[in-house]
Amino acid sequence: MVVAILMLLVPFNALGEGSAEAQSPELSPVVWSASRWDTSPPLRDLALIQPETLAPDQALEIPLHSLPKPQLEGAVPEVDSVVQKSFLGVSAPPTIANFEGLNNVNNVLPPDTNGDIGPNHYVQIVNLSFAVYDRNGNLLLGPLNNNTIFQGFGGPCYTTNNGDPIVLYDHLSDRWLLSQFALPNYPYGPYYQCIAVSTTGDPTGQWHRYEFLISETKINDYPKFGVWPDGYYMTVNQFEYSSGWNWAGQGVAAFERDQMLVGAPARMVFYDLYPVDETLGGMLPADLDGPPPPLGSPNPFVQMDDDVWGDQLQVWNFSVNWAAPSASFTFQNAVPTAPFDSNMCSGVPNCIPQPGGIDVDAISDRLMYRLQYRNFGDHQSLVVNHTVDIGGDHADVRWYELRSGGGGWGIFQQGTWAPDSDHRWMGSVAMNGRGDIGLGYSVSSTTTYPFIRFTGRLAEDPPGQMTFSEGDIISGSGYQTSSYSRWGDYSMMAVDPVDDCTFWYTQEYYAVSGDRPWQTRIASFKLRECGNPTILYFPLIEGGYPTILYFPLIYR
Repeated sequence: MVVAILMLLVPFNALGEGSAEAQSPELSPVVWSASRWDTSPPLRDLALIQPETLAPDQALEIPLHSLPKPQLEGAVPEVDSVVQKSFLGVSAPPTIANFEGLNNVNNVLPPDTNGDIGPNHYVQIVNLSFAVYDRNGNLLLGPLNNNTIFQGFGGPCYTTNNGDPIVLYDHLSDRWLLSQFALPNYPYGPYYQCIAVSTTGDPTGQWHRYEFLISETKINDYPKFGVWPDGYYMTVNQFEYSSGWNWAGQGVAAFERDQMLVGAPARMVFYDLYPVDETLGGMLPADLDGPPPPLGSPNPFVQMDDDVWGDQLQVWNFSVNWAAPSASFTFQNAVPTAPFDSNMCSGVPNCIPQPGGIDVDAISDRLMYRLQYRNFGDHQSLVVNHTVDIGGDHADVRWYELRSGGGGWGIFQQGTWAPDSDHRWMGSVAMNGRGDIGLGYSVSSTTTYPFIRFTGRLAEDPPGQMTFSEGDIISGSGYQTSSYSRWGDYSMMAVDPVDDCTFWYTQEYYAVSGDRPWQTRIASFKLRECGNPTILYFPLIEGGYPTILYFPLIYR
């Protein structure tokens, strides 16, 4: 087991107490091409690599590398002024699809649960394995090792299968993106990012495959992706291995999407933000749902700050400029939030209680995936969430909607979902085309087995309130007994691209108690009927070639 070390660094904030007027120092990005690329045969025709189940004495515990979030020494916990402590009485809708996802086929802990919905498929990827389902939950392919897609590719993307994966449906081009990191000499470098982009909307078909060297010395931990018209954007938390894992700064990157869609040589621009501000960490890139942003809009990157810099969300703009890459990443503004306390259990992992098991990790030092973006024409919205302590190390979900009318970002609404004495954490939030919000999460307490639940609100409801009671995706009937105390690293709420209305959520649970017999569930729900918008297909010229733009009409 690799022991994660929490580095407490001398605070340095290049933004000067989060001032929106402060300017970021000059950045020194690196630009290089993929070190390897090709196009695979159809995935369904490859010799499929079955998941490798590690022996009990080799069972892998994936370490959590904690972020160096500075705290005010001796600070008095702040009172959360936006806590919602009761249900408002509107019954949660029943789930529509509700089926079993991947279980612990690789014998690893914890599950990094992630999945997305397309017009005809749901693709789930968890740790080292993935599977393809139809929209009714019928298994079409898998479970398979993630590196099955890189079979015959050569290099570390094929010879290793290290996880921390993401899968996204790119609705602008009717393609799928799948990625994981490759650590061939772990714990030492070099460290790679493996990215595959499907050649069509069929994830069982061919894939354009890419290997990018990220660093010789800094691991690209916790990679998170966002789809944007001018690139695939990524964040990583960097660490260096010496006597242990030392914090090495936030990393952000953009990949040349237009080239990757056609299988051509592609570039990456990468910024190491440690020289700018060593306390930056836990950023997320925006991931687009629905209509594209205004032409030329940058991808907003967001991170949360607690205590030292004030309770705030920092927003940065990433608009990749291959001709002048040093000007691509800039500070936008700091957004003050309602007070929150992110210091759950002083950062120790055994924090969230279970009814008989070992307390599990809250991961309250970062935003939870995704940071979802929407363009409504008269305004743009971002929704995101993270785990907070509402008092006495009690975990609940703080969620936000940020809005921009074309300038800086500000909070339109925010709330902390804490309707009873159970703990809620590991959330994911998304907004559909009508502006309704769906929120999914884990629930547990000393008397409640870990559940998967959801709630939501309609666009016209009072701001800051989840107006639906909780819905159950599946009831837990077991708990985790592992002394590693790890729960999942992330979950994912997606919105159906066909109707831009239905929410799809995937998360972990335990049906039986044990060291690591975790399972995952995939479910969809709809807060109301949204009508039948017309689906638009028309060519959009990007990089000199036609791309299909796919999205429903806006409802309002």
